[in-house]
Amino acid sequence: MQYSRSSGILLHPTSLASAYGIGDLGPEAYRFVDFLKRSGTGLWQMLPLNPTGYGDSPYQSFSAFAGNHYLISPELLIEDGLLVQEDLADLPNYPPDRISFGDLIPWKMKILKAANQRFLDSSIFQREVETFKQGNEGWLSDYALFMALKDAHGGIPWTDWEQPLRERESTALEEARATHAETIAAHEFWQFIFFRQWEQLHQYAKDNDVKMIGDIPIYVAHDSADVWAHPDMYYLDEAGQPTMVAGVPPDYFSPTGQLWGNPIYRWDKHAETGYAWWIKRFRASLELVEIVRLDHFRGFAGYWAVPGEAETAEGGEWIPGPGAHFFEAIKEALGGLPIIAEDLGEITPDVIELRDQFDLPGMKILQFAFDGAADHPFLPHTYPENSTAYTGVHDNETIRGWYLGANEHNKDIARRYLSVDGSDIAWDMIRSAWNSPAVYALAQMQDLLDLDNYARMNYPSTLGGNWQWRMMPGVLTPELENKLRELNQVTNRFSS
Repeated sequence: MQYSRSSGILLHPTSLASAYGIGDLGPEAYRFVDFLKRSGTGLWQMLPLNPTGYGDSPYQSFSAFAGNHYLISPELLIEDGLLVQEDLADLPNYPPDRISFGDLIPWKMKILKAANQRFLDSSIFQREVETFKQGNEGWLSDYALFMALKDAHGGIPWTDWEQPLRERESTALEEARATHAETIAAHEFWQFIFFRQWEQLHQYAKDNDVKMIGDIPIYVAHDSADVWAHPDMYYLDEAGQPTMVAGVPPDYFSPTGQLWGNPIYRWDKHAETGYAWWIKRFRASLELVEIVRLDHFRGFAGYWAVPGEAETAEGGEWIPGPGAHFFEAIKEALGGLPIIAEDLGEITPDVIELRDQFDLPGMKILQFAFDGAADHPFLPHTYPENSTAYTGVHDNETIRGWYLGANEHNKDIARRYLSVDGSDIAWDMIRSAWNSPAVYALAQMQDLLDLDNYARMNYPSTLGGNWQWRMMPGVLTPELENKLRELNQVTNRFSS
């Protein structure tokens, strides 16, 4: 893939301003594209767009192919004749800068069900929905049935369903499709609406020369349609429970490691199919965006596998990943690899060799650079051109939050390196990333707004309180737009 020097903003759609409790694919998303266009910012990066599951995390999804129906815009549903303003009359009193998922989800499902009912009672989109279902049969049928069964079982994991459903016996599945036909059809309809709204937004971004960067997590959630429908592709026991799970080993920051709990792929089985499932996954993602950030890239060189019954990640072992064979298959199928490699964490020579073999830009996190080493690989003057510079990502503190909590030694190094007094540290670090040789430079929206850790997106290995930040209405001011445009111009990152 040909890369051109440009800049971008990391902002998940849930964090857009909205009158309806969560950012969505409606008017504010279009305003954000306008802001990017006018400021000469050519990239919009976001987190996975799949339906969120455990802990409301976009990295624990019920499907690697479906879209997050909570992102559906009520305003656009009204425009399409699927809602009327009165349907939104009982909107809870949401805080303007947070997502209260516990309150939001029941209300959002209420209006989505109202839209589905109006669809059933009318001729709106009937032919389009059938076309969508036929075109996405490969994943949609299993996903809609999976979600209908979860609804019928009160949300419990599929491993706790009755044995015939858990093991996908054909008679049980046929009976379930008949019994839950209405709920299945509703989930299919919501997927149609998500992809309709997304395609319209994506086309608008392309028309305004804004490329979108998506995110492919290496692992899928155990409680997902993917694992339920294809259990032979994962290390599971007869009851469907993982015999090996993913994580990372102990380190300075986590003495017991991180136990993610996702089931481990049986890479031998994937290789036997020519990585067919992965090729479908990449293709589906690249229909939504131009570039993907490939999460936990090091896991394709070698991954940390932990026994399924373990309570911490300490007892795991490194196992070789699929390596170059995997990327050769993906490249041949796609005709290229429009990938940013998330090469953070414990990086060994084999990871670097794999990344460089396919000429993939890695990631540099400026926030990690200030420990005193003049040749630290995250200091901007060391960045290779084929890399992506970030002030920070969703798992990091905001720059303002980092600076307020850093020790005086690290703060002093940052001030000296940047030749600043620290009073405008977020923008000082943005300028440094933009001035670096890296082909891409990106910052979290929180850093452009100079927000503290109240606006932090995620605290890794914690449950609760994450993924909740939203922009306040009106923050995309002409002053901010001009400031960003000037920086893009003087650093040769302006996208026209």
